Amino acid sequence: MCSAESFPADAEPPGKVTSEPGGLLDVLSVAAVVLDGEGRIILWSPFAEQLFGYSAGEALGQFAGRLLVHDEHLDLVLKLFTRVMEGEGSWSGAFPVRHKDGSTRLAEFRNMRLEDEHGELYALGLATGHSTLRKVERDLALSTRLISQSPIGLAVTDTELRYVAVNPALEQINGLPASEHLGRHVREALPFLDVDTIEATMREVLETGVPILDQESVGRIPTDPDREHAWSVSFYRLEASSGKVLGVAVSVVDVSERHRAAAEAAKARRNLSLVAEASIRIGTTLDLGQTARELAETCVPELADVAAVDILDGILTGRPALASSGGPALVRALAVASAADTPIEAVRAADPPGQVARYDADRLVTRSVNSRRPVRIPRVEEADLLSIARCPEDAGLLGRAGLHSYLAVPLMARGEVLGALDLKRTQNPEPFTHDDEVLAGELAARAAVCIDNARWYESQRHAALTLQRSLLPEHPEPRPGLEMAYRYQPASIASEIGGDWFDVIPLTDDKTALVVGDVMGSGLSAAATMGQLRTATRAFAELDLEPAQVLHHLDHIADRMGQTITTCIYAVYDPRNNRCLMSNAGHLPPALIRPGEDAELLELPTGAPLGVGEVPFCTTAFPLLPGEELLLYTDGLVETRNQAIDERLNALLAFLTGPPRSLEETCDVLLYTLRHPGEHDDVAMLIVRAASLAEGSAPGPSGS
Repeated sequence: MCSAESFPADAEPPGKVTSEPGGLLDVLSVAAVVLDGEGRIILWSPFAEQLFGYSAGEALGQFAGRLLVHDEHLDLVLKLFTRVMEGEGSWSGAFPVRHKDGSTRLAEFRNMRLEDEHGELYALGLATGHSTLRKVERDLALSTRLISQSPIGLAVTDTELRYVAVNPALEQINGLPASEHLGRHVREALPFLDVDTIEATMREVLETGVPILDQESVGRIPTDPDREHAWSVSFYRLEASSGKVLGVAVSVVDVSERHRAAAEAAKARRNLSLVAEASIRIGTTLDLGQTARELAETCVPELADVAAVDILDGILTGRPALASSGGPALVRALAVASAADTPIEAVRAADPPGQVARYDADRLVTRSVNSRRPVRIPRVEEADLLSIARCPEDAGLLGRAGLHSYLAVPLMARGEVLGALDLKRTQNPEPFTHDDEVLAGELAARAAVCIDNARWYESQRHAALTLQRSLLPEHPEPRPGLEMAYRYQPASIASEIGGDWFDVIPLTDDKTALVVGDVMGSGLSAAATMGQLRTATRAFAELDLEPAQVLHHLDHIADRMGQTITTCIYAVYDPRNNRCLMSNAGHLPPALIRPGEDAELLELPTGAPLGVGEVPFCTTAFPLLPGEELLLYTDGLVETRNQAIDERLNALLAFLTGPPRSLEETCDVLLYTLRHPGEHDDVAMLIVRAASLAEGSAPGPSGS
C-alpha cells in the first residue's frame, strides 16, 4: 500500500472520502446487485431500491430473474447469466426490467463475474436508468463537441492555476499545443503575456466567485512575434454541486482585428491632430531656425524619438544646392529635437545645429534629397547604420541607442528641394510604416513652404538691410556747437525694412542741417526711395535754403517718383545765434528737453507728407541754448498696435524728463523702454545737445 506522502499534493490521503455528494455517480444513480451462483440476490444497494422499487428485505434471497424479469424474457436472461458465470466475458446493454409497481423500465446493465478466495462464483450487476445514462452521454458529447469545435478559446485550471484542459481554439490563439499547457502554471505557459495581471485576476475570481468579464489583454505570441495581438478574456470560478471550488474556467476571444482597427482609427485621429497642430505651430515667425525647430519639435514624440531638419547649404548661400544628381551634398543642420526618454547617444549622433557637413551620395539623407522621394528603413540592420550616421563613431552611438527604424523625407517647396527631415525611432517599438511616411511627407510639405518663406525673407532682409545701412551716414562728422548721438534699428521682419533715415549735413558758417525721415512702405523699394530722397536733401541743403523751401523741392521730387509718401523733419541749427529753424512734412513732433524742466513736444505746423504735392510748408524758429537737447525720431519708436499714439508720446516725454543723462544713454534707454521686441517697423533716432562754439563734439556710434 502506498504511503500518504506518495500522493500528489492536492490528493486526499487514503481512507478519506474524496467524492463529494452530487458527483457523477450520484447523478447516474448506479445500482449495484450481487447474485450467487444460483442467481439469488445476496447484495442489494440503496440505488437498486431506488431503481427497481424493492427494498433490500424484499429483494435479498430472491431469484433475480423471477423478481425483475418478465416471463417472456426469462430464458434469454438465464442464457446471458450462464455465459457470464462460465467466464465467457461480461455482458452489457439495455434491458427491460419489471419495477415493483408492475411497470416496465429500460435499464442499462454492466454484468461481470466475481470470484472469492474460496473459488465461489458470483455475478455483479451494475445498472442505471437508460434515459438517465443517455442524457449524461448526450450532455457529455455535446460539451466535448462544443469545446473542441468552439472558435472561442477555452481552458480550465485547478486551484493552483495549473492548466488541466485546453481546447484546440486556445492552442491556436496562444500559439502553443495542449502539451505545453497541461500541468503547467499560467506563468510558465504564457511568459510572453502580462502574467502578473492575469494571475491576480484569476486569484480574485477564485476568492470571490465573482466572474470577471471581457478583460482585454495585449501581447505577442511566439508564432507571430511581429504583430501585436489582443484578446478579450473572461474568468469564472468552477464549483461542484456541493460548492467545492474546483478551479477557474477561462474563455478567450481573439479581438486582434478589432484592436488593430481601433488602433488604426486612433492613429488616424492622432495624425489629423498632428497635422492640425503643425498648421498652427509651424511658421509662427519668418525666422529660419525657429521654423526648423518648430518642425522638429512637432514630430517628437508622436512620430519619432529623434527628429532633425537639414537644409542644403546652397539654398542659404545662393550657390548650387546639389553638385549633380546622385552626387554628394553640402548640408547644414538647422534643428534637432528628441523625446524625453531618448538615449543620449541618439542625440549625440545627430549633426549639431549650425554645422555644415558634406554628405556622401550613399547616405540616406542624400539619397532622399537626390531622388526627391522618402527613404524608409522599417527595420534597421547593423549594416544600415553607416549610411544613416555621419561617421563610424556615430554609427556606434546609434547602435547602442537602439535605433531600429529610420525615415528620411525631402523638404520641397515650389518645385525646389530645400533639404530633408530626418526621423529615427529608438524607444517607440513600432517600425515606420507607409502611413508614417505619408504623415511625415505631409508635415514636411507644410513646413517646407514655411521654411522657403523664411529663407526668402532672410534673403530680402539681408539685401534691404545692406542697402539701408549703405545709404545711412556711417559716422557723421563732429559739428561746431553740437553734441550728437543717433541710432538706427531695423525691423524684425525683412519686408518691413527700408524706409527710415537720419542725416547730419554740414552747412556754411558753422550751421548744421538735421534730418529725420520715413518713407512709407518697406523693403528694397522703400530703401531705394529713401536713398534718392536723402541724396536730394543733401543737394538742396548745400544751397543754404530755408527748411520750408527744402521740403518744397523734396515734395516735387517725391511727387514725380509716384506712389511715394514720405514724412520728414528738416532743421537747421545756427550755433552762433543759438537758434534753430525747422519745418515739418507730416512727421511726428520733435521733443525739446531743457535742464530742470519737463520735456515737451514742439508745436510746429505739421504740414503734409512729401509726395502729396502743392502743399505749402512753414518754417518755425525757436531758440536752442547750450545744454538744451532736441530729439528727432521716426514713428517706429513710439507707435504700437495696441496703444494710442498720445499715450506713447506721453511715455516718451516721461522718459526724457528726469535726471541728466548722456546722449548715448538716452538713446539706449529710449530703445530699451519704448521699443518692444519683434516690432515690425524701423527706428531712426537723432538727438543733439547745444553747446558753446568753444566746445567741440564727437558723434556717438551708430545704433544697431
